Amino acid sequence: MKQQTSSQPSRRRRSDGERSHGAILDEAARLATIEGIEGLSLARLADAVGMSKSGLFAHFKSKEDLQLATIEAASSVFAEQVTEPASRASTGLDRLRRLVDGYLGYLEIETFPGGCFFASTLAEMDTQPGPVRDRLVAFLGDWLGQIEAAVRAAQAEGSIDPAEDAAQLTFEIEAALLLANAQYIVMDTPEPIERARRAIHRRLGSTANTARN
Repeated sequence: MKQQTSSQPSRRRRSDGERSHGAILDEAARLATIEGIEGLSLARLADAVGMSKSGLFAHFKSKEDLQLATIEAASSVFAEQVTEPASRASTGLDRLRRLVDGYLGYLEIETFPGGCFFASTLAEMDTQPGPVRDRLVAFLGDWLGQIEAAVRAAQAEGSIDPAEDAAQLTFEIEAALLLANAQYIVMDTPEPIERARRAIHRRLGSTANTARN
């Protein structure tokens, strides 16, 4: 019985620690879209989450560790809201549409106060070499790769004209998504999101029509 009694506080401490870690990274990701990922510091974040700097140091040993962990946390949120639901699509064209709608929905529910975490941090870090930039660039490559893979799958299925340049179509889709993000932050109205949705769906509709003719 003593062993059971002593193990329960230990499990509780671990659970509390995991929740604290998650709460810290949630706040870090939010701050990064407003103040910049370079603006993240142990002192700034400790103040935001109501912890001591020494307490936060137990979770992250350096500013870079904090930044990289924040990127991983934001990646998990993005996967949960955007890419994982799309992966369950039965066709390439449906997967492509789900990726588009998932991204726009991720913006629309204001997952982060400064818009898309990755659009924000990539723009900030694009000329600053190092592990943080490398991780962000890797995310972008994976995201664009998923869009292009869905385009190519739709071409193989006959839903999109094989003559379409898959990389070019991917570029056009991403351009519309990024503009929707930028304008949504500035305008604080759903109009840019709806415009992007219509533009992309119209573009995909035109490729489908060409393929059937």
